[in-house]
Amino acid sequence: MLKFSVWVDADSFPAKARDFLVSHALSKEVSVNFVANHEIKSPDPRVKMVICQKEHNAADDYIFENAAENDIIVTRDILFAARLVEKNISVMNDRGVLFSKDNIEDKLREREFSLNMAQIGLGGNKGNYYGDKEFKKFATLFETELQKHIIADIYNVKRR
Repeated sequence: MLKFSVWVDADSFPAKARDFLVSHALSKEVSVNFVANHEIKSPDPRVKMVICQKEHNAADDYIFENAAENDIIVTRDILFAARLVEKNISVMNDRGVLFSKDNIEDKLREREFSLNMAQIGLGGNKGNYYGDKEFKKFATLFETELQKHIIADIYNVKRR
């Protein structure tokens, strides 16, 4: 196994993305950890499943405390992503967005704007749709990040 892991904030992770992530990571001998407040059915028994308390941010906190700088994290939670970016950890969502110091503030503002619009009854649930377009963007980004991490691991170099 390589010296880095993939951590998935798995409570709302789409099955299609889950199957892709697991098959690609394990085929490259990268360990995969699902963290959620309930059991997530894994397509492979080699995936480690961590079940956290059903407390607010319990899964996020577990990942934050256990992830290393060279790991890859997948989450939809922008506030959690911001914490990981500050810790210099690669973090992406299941829609093919890589969060970074360059874009996290904009993503936080977009989140706040969307919440405000929803409170006044404007805006829909467009963000809840997950189709082929979203999956393809995720698959492309995940494969790219996985390759970068593998190369960094093999040659023992820092990614950033």
